[in-house]
Amino acid sequence: MRRLARVRLATQVVRQLRKAGFKAVRYDARAFEVRFAPNIQQEPSIVDLAPLLAKSRKQVKSYLSGLTANPVPPTWQLARPLLRPVLRGCTPGTPLSRPALPYLFEYVVIDHPEAMTYVTAEQIDTWAVRPDEVFAAARSNLVGATLKSAPTEVVRFVDDGDAYWSSHLLLQHWLERLAPQVDGPPLAFVPERGTLLITSATSPHLRALFAQAEELYARSARPITPMAYVSDANGCTVPYTADPGHPLHHVVQRAQAILAVQEYARQATHLTEPAADLEVVGDDGAGWRTRAAWDEKSLLPTADEVIIGDRTIPWSELAPRLEPVTGLNPIRWQRG
Repeated sequence: MRRLARVRLATQVVRQLRKAGFKAVRYDARAFEVRFAPNIQQEPSIVDLAPLLAKSRKQVKSYLSGLTANPVPPTWQLARPLLRPVLRGCTPGTPLSRPALPYLFEYVVIDHPEAMTYVTAEQIDTWAVRPDEVFAAARSNLVGATLKSAPTEVVRFVDDGDAYWSSHLLLQHWLERLAPQVDGPPLAFVPERGTLLITSATSPHLRALFAQAEELYARSARPITPMAYVSDANGCTVPYTADPGHPLHHVVQRAQAILAVQEYARQATHLTEPAADLEVVGDDGAGWRTRAAWDEKSLLPTADEVIIGDRTIPWSELAPRLEPVTGLNPIRWQRG
């Protein structure tokens, strides 16, 4: 019944948007969202369908009517207070972006009450501002909330759609300021857009939290990353690492491998050339690694090992014979 309700809602939204004159309308079942734009050349707005499941058809219709009435602000003065940064994986189209963390990027969206629209390079040209100004303005619009309650083992930020908690990891020094709340150096998990978990990097329960983050990431319609993150010496968010021999070394390996596999798979759906798949292999005892089977005609993802014919070759042996494909992130390779 739930699946049928989701399909019915998506059908209603797609039909109403097309009736409103939007030519490029696409339903993403996995993310449970609809992307829409006046034409395929323009960057789409996104409507999250999950909050609409509990609404009546009349309420959905009213909601969409308000949503489609929100145009892109024509001037920088009007746009600036509406900008927000978002942390995402590879996103289709040509939105303004910059690398933020391994396999993840920082984008800027226009935060309307009912939807968000990705900012494009073409759009900032009309505002006559530089990309760095846009990113800085978006970050400055986050509240940067701090907590003052008694220390607790795990702090869970649940996003209501307006808080952009996952985006706070983009703010310099924000994560480290939560140290008193978790009674130790803060460590963050952001498995999906609506959940940010903060604990101490010295917590004895990190293994269980990695497992919880992986489960949330795997079942979410809006996943971000199963990895853990900490602050570096400059207050910037970076991946949590565990050297060989550390009790969490294989756990961290697994999270890194899962994220790489998912982001390369997401990228492949938008490529016009054949692309080799990436998979996770290994176990908790021996460790985890990534592997790709390559026919030398497809674009190769970065992997720990590559199968060519009946041979399995370590990346270090193959890398000198490869060259990166221009314009792809995450990087793919071809024969040099």
